[in-house]
Amino acid sequence: MMTVPGEYSIKTYRYLRMAMVAMIVLLGAAVVIEWTKTDPSCLQTSISAYYYTPVRAIFVGALITIGVCMVVLKGNTEPEDILLNVAGILAPAVALVPTPGQGTCHSVQVALGDAAANVANNMLALFIVGVPCLILTAVFIVRDRIKNPGRWTPMYLVGLGVAVLIFGGGLVWFFADRSGFIGHAHYAAAIVMFVCIVAVVLLNAEQFRRKQRKHAVPHSPANRYSVIAIAMVVAPLLMVLWNKLFGWDHAVLWIEGTLIVLFAAFWISQTQELWNDGIRQESPRSQASPSPSGSSARE
Repeated sequence: MMTVPGEYSIKTYRYLRMAMVAMIVLLGAAVVIEWTKTDPSCLQTSISAYYYTPVRAIFVGALITIGVCMVVLKGNTEPEDILLNVAGILAPAVALVPTPGQGTCHSVQVALGDAAANVANNMLALFIVGVPCLILTAVFIVRDRIKNPGRWTPMYLVGLGVAVLIFGGGLVWFFADRSGFIGHAHYAAAIVMFVCIVAVVLLNAEQFRRKQRKHAVPHSPANRYSVIAIAMVVAPLLMVLWNKLFGWDHAVLWIEGTLIVLFAAFWISQTQELWNDGIRQESPRSQASPSPSGSSARE
């Protein structure tokens, strides 16, 4: 039987996971509502360009919320946790640094004000909060190393190092080249964030495959994560190719939309798989035979 504290932990995982899906649906609903108020053929060239429409508040709020959830949630493995943390760190930057292209499809023109002042204020606030968070993370890692040396792994330091590198690089860029930061930070953060998300799905496809082989589930279903991972790689490549061959003003919009929908499908699928467990127990790569005891993957 699971202890009461354990039940509360699992419920917290469920709520955080469902909150992320809700934020994606919220953003999608806001974009669709804005689209219905314009000409049916009128779409912004990217989801980020809806920052310049009445969608802005939900766009910023949803991305920051998703970013926080990614950082807070523990990945199934240390590599997955690192990738989620990096994506979570970058999500607020995607939200707070607007894409330079404002687009022309909007129901009303939303006043932007001084874009440089907005970025300077909001990103500085983000950096001010981020520094003590990284320091506290380092303190927690050292404390865990002392209290639980057997459970400690060098990957903890790798994760911290990657976070410091991403955060520190952004901080230096912000102060050393403000105009370059305002003009390009959105794209840099968005690209790396999506790459991390695709990598998380690929990792889960491999983990789920090992889990199926370990427990030798009769008539086991197809690896759902592999299907999503293949779609995440193939669909954007086909769209990029189509854009190169024929030109497509809304290629970025559809690539972003496709990746977001597929990520939502992945997150829902993973939530369903781990509904009672919270975290999947990692199976060693060399373990291809079924477990003698036939035990579940619950930790």
